[in-house]
Amino acid sequence: MSGSPEDRAAAQVHAWAAELGFQGAGIARVAPPDPDGHLRAWLDRGYNAGLSYMAKKVADREDVDRLVPGAKSVVALAMSYRREGPEPEPPLKVSRYAMADDYHNMILKRSRRLGNRIKATWPGTTVKATVDTAPVLERAWAARAGVAWIGKSTMAISPRLGTYTFLSTLITTVAMTPDEPLPDRCGSCTRCLDACPTQAFPAPYVLDANKCITYWNVEHRGPFPEPPPELHGWVAGCDVCQQVCPWNKFGVLTEERRFTPHPDMVRPDPAVFADPAAHDALERTLLGTPLQRTGPDAVRRNARSILGR
Repeated sequence: MSGSPEDRAAAQVHAWAAELGFQGAGIARVAPPDPDGHLRAWLDRGYNAGLSYMAKKVADREDVDRLVPGAKSVVALAMSYRREGPEPEPPLKVSRYAMADDYHNMILKRSRRLGNRIKATWPGTTVKATVDTAPVLERAWAARAGVAWIGKSTMAISPRLGTYTFLSTLITTVAMTPDEPLPDRCGSCTRCLDACPTQAFPAPYVLDANKCITYWNVEHRGPFPEPPPELHGWVAGCDVCQQVCPWNKFGVLTEERRFTPHPDMVRPDPAVFADPAAHDALERTLLGTPLQRTGPDAVRRNARSILGR
């Protein structure tokens, strides 16, 4: 393998990532991921709603060197979770990401396997893997590493995979040749902004969680306020901005069998999702999916609100 040590390291990591099933991979040189202060401005406007954790460890999100001292590179990874099949339908709709097995542990294990290969090849180096639960701006790193650009819906858009992707990062002290960022290819398209049923985008590239359906039906804890938020049939998550994104017409489908939707999540049974007497059945339905973390009480709250019960 020719080239500089940084070139060889980058080529090797790209090859390993593909072997491990990541359909997108890129490398960024460590630098501030949010040099224009978009995160702090977003927090100052209160657009994080009840997501108080976003206001914590802001400095960590802005500087990965605080998580991995001496970090030189960030490897951004992406995996599609989209499969062919019907879109969610009323009366109760579940976002595609939540229909199948929980992605967190699976992708984290794959990322750590990649990290272990890095550590074995370059002894004495440090690697930290993250999957959207650590204070890391994964979408910003995906954009910086050339895996995707951040679209007007604030989703990471890959020209190869579309938006139905799970992202992961590896922060490492190994120096690697970075990939080139992608240009913003949204152009004049505003389909995602126009289609949002709650008008949750006060401007392109800005999401107000106070109006976001996914915030209310996944992240909000406890009873809904009065009047309750309009969920437009979404009992968990919301895919509207992704359903209308033209890039998803070309997106590569997932090859991961664990992203096969659970039948009970494709067509949620109102009798199970909304009836308090069916608590145990709902708990079994959510078992192993990302909604196990949300919990049956919150999911039932959503279903009853949608059904007017």
